Amino acid sequence: MEITYRHDKTPTPEQVIELYNNAGLPRPTHDPERIAKMYEHSNLIVTAWDGETLVGVARCITDWAWSCYLADLAIRSDYQKAGIGKKLIELTKEKVGDQSMVLLLSVPTALDYYPKVGFTKQESSFIINRKE
Repeated sequence: MEITYRHDKTPTPEQVIELYNNAGLPRPTHDPERIAKMYEHSNLIVTAWDGETLVGVARCITDWAWSCYLADLAIRSDYQKAGIGKKLIELTKEKVGDQSMVLLLSVPTALDYYPKVGFTKQESSFIINRKE
């Protein structure tokens, strides 16, 4: 397995949907137009590829100076625990630079993962949930 990491190639909505479904990431994969819009309006996308197969993605929204919201981190199930997620986070941090924080909202199943890859749990966040 030779993984290639890229920040200059945006996956197709079909590739993203297949990855999210495989990884178990709860996103609106029934709505390709919404997935396309999510990626169209993201300004940092770091991907991991095994040949032509999308095996991981870090989708972000950033101002490049203060904060970077890591909106989605997904790794194909049979590639998990191989360091791909950690590498995607490292490359994201490298791209946004030292002046910018990286923050995220975790799915419940990943709460134990993020402290292992350098995140500090915060108790100071708030959310207004979407209607769907």
